[in-house]
Amino acid sequence: MSDTEPALPRSTLAALIEASAAINSTLELEPTLKTIAERAAAVMDAEASSVLLLDRARRKLVFKAATGVSADSLLGMEFDASLGIAGKALNSPEPVLVTDVSKDQAFFADIDHKINFRTRSIAAARLIRKDQVVGVVEVINKRGAENFSARDLELLQIFANLAACGAFNAETHERLRKENRNLIASQSGSPPIIGQSPALRQMLDLCTRVAASNATALLLGETGTGKEVASRFIHASSPRRDKPFVAINCAALPETLLESELFGHEKGAFTGAVGQKLGRFELAHGGTLFLDEIGEIAPATQIKLLRVLQEREFVRVGGTRTVACDVRIVAATNRDLQQCVRAGTFREDLYYRLSVFPIQTPPLRQRREDIPLLVEYFVRNSAAQLNVRVPRISDAAMAALTAYNWPGNIRELQNVVERAVLLCDGDTIEPSALPREIAGDAEATTSPPDRTESSLWGYEKALIVKALKENNWNQTRAARALGISRDNLRYRVKKFRIQKPA
Repeated sequence: MSDTEPALPRSTLAALIEASAAINSTLELEPTLKTIAERAAAVMDAEASSVLLLDRARRKLVFKAATGVSADSLLGMEFDASLGIAGKALNSPEPVLVTDVSKDQAFFADIDHKINFRTRSIAAARLIRKDQVVGVVEVINKRGAENFSARDLELLQIFANLAACGAFNAETHERLRKENRNLIASQSGSPPIIGQSPALRQMLDLCTRVAASNATALLLGETGTGKEVASRFIHASSPRRDKPFVAINCAALPETLLESELFGHEKGAFTGAVGQKLGRFELAHGGTLFLDEIGEIAPATQIKLLRVLQEREFVRVGGTRTVACDVRIVAATNRDLQQCVRAGTFREDLYYRLSVFPIQTPPLRQRREDIPLLVEYFVRNSAAQLNVRVPRISDAAMAALTAYNWPGNIRELQNVVERAVLLCDGDTIEPSALPREIAGDAEATTSPPDRTESSLWGYEKALIVKALKENNWNQTRAARALGISRDNLRYRVKKFRIQKPA
């Protein structure tokens, strides 16, 4: 204000102080925005007011709070950020005043029609915090015959500056709280990836390559081959490693609940929806969303998932507002999705969206040399959980474990080892602690031997890897432990392409 103009009336100053205190009294976003709208109308003596926040990713202005007739009808309504009086204010360093909206081509008459309200004049100012524009506050129709004055615009700018702090702080608080809650829930430790087999190294190489990009990855493989562990490896190796990793098993929930879990829901969307719920896409914002058993989702959910992959936005169940999301998708399945496409149970366009970068997780029977390393890890882990002494594995038990075909793969191996640790008599796990089909009972039903890799070959390779590991990869000592010459061992290391871990 200039020196020649009178100071602000005491009542106005008191209203501004009261507004500032109210705006900064909470860090909850919705109450803060509602207070901004209410105090703006009171301070500016306006019939109505509204607060619009900028959705930066989609360049949309969204009505977040409003006062006046039919104000609730405005909530969630959105339009392009370059349009309307609000759009003009968003790009103007000074407040915008339109004394007669009927003469301004930028005015949206449709909004008045939708909420049954008549706008005569508007004053609008952008909310800006630390050089970042976060939205616009509008006041509509000065009470009485007068229009908003130049003094009103200066007052609105003062108010907008106060309101910007509250809106910015509330948004930041909500985002950090969401990230913190999800990080605590989702960053639980997963088992390390153990092994040095060629099949495993090939898979890890592909995971490392795709991790650096934002490409959607599709993990294919039998049940229990470690697809979720591989997805966590991709996330941990990506630029998104400091953001949330969120996993959901699509086969574990019925269609109605799965949609709500993925996209969230609004209060009253269905029976039992007593409040708004954020979905996994929102919780994973900026990070990685792992969709396990993707082949099990229903056709209706497939359509909505396809839209998210194409548009990077979605609508909560029971809602109308579009929510933008920045999420990297890693999907997994043990089904043949191409066969599902041919059978008509899986959408072809969704399949091609998901299979941008397919990665095969090898079954355990194709990486037998990793079994001793996995067994030793699971023995230590199980003993710690069961609070018992760590037992050793007899050669006969290790031979049986290495020779078995493991239809349930790593998950089955983990369960068998945990059981063996619990049943172990003394300090050594013997074949008697293993299930009969693994221990070699002739009457037990066993899986047919793998035609591509014999059990004997895998067992011999596994014994060599075990001896090398136990002797710190010293070939002379390992050969002595195996009872063979060093040259014989070197020949087998070359034959089996065994490499020392990096």
